Amino acid sequence: MKLLLISLLVPFAFAGTPRTPAPKDAKVYFINLKNGAKVKSPVTIQFGLKGMGIAPAGMQKDNTGHHHLLIDTKLANYDVSIPSDDQRKHFGAGQTEVSLSLAPGKHTLQLVLADQNHIPHQPPVQSKVITIYVKK
Repeated sequence: MKLLLISLLVPFAFAGTPRTPAPKDAKVYFINLKNGAKVKSPVTIQFGLKGMGIAPAGMQKDNTGHHHLLIDTKLANYDVSIPSDDQRKHFGAGQTEVSLSLAPGKHTLQLVLADQNHIPHQPPVQSKVITIYVKK
């Protein structure tokens, strides 16, 4: 019960915190996946970043952040911490790749870079949403 309560409150923990600035030319993208790709599970996903650097969650350093992967969802509020769950994966240790088991079928993916508090930058540094198809 405690864990559930904490996970529900985390997105609001940093509400009201000003968003961290990002260079206007910063980009995050998928290295090895293209829109419409047909893949097998587990799916290896490689994250690319241009114009910024990677820093672990909790570490404040200008022009850095860490990756978040949105699966079959989108962000509703860019002013609060991104929740961590099955649809919003955090890579707070600075990871730039993941292998995920995804159910067969159609899935949407988007990368969002966020600051030390898991809050998206201003302007947002996010990839285009891509659709992939996981084969049976």
